[in-house]
Amino acid sequence: MDQPMEMPLEKQFSVRSFETQVRQMSLQQAQDCLVQLYEQMLMRETLYQQFLKHKWGLESNPDFD
Repeated sequence: MDQPMEMPLEKQFSVRSFETQVRQMSLQQAQDCLVQLYEQMLMRETLYQQFLKHKWGLESNPDFD
């Protein structure tokens, strides 16, 4: 696991496309976008944690289904 993970080509393209969009934004637009992305990242992390707790039977209320 010493080698860094390489993104698939389609993901690399997506990053470049996003980079192009961001470079065309004003500073305020880019800051707003960054805050929105951070919020989405935290929401995704929370959802993953809840899902794993459920799947592993670690939640206090197992009536998830």
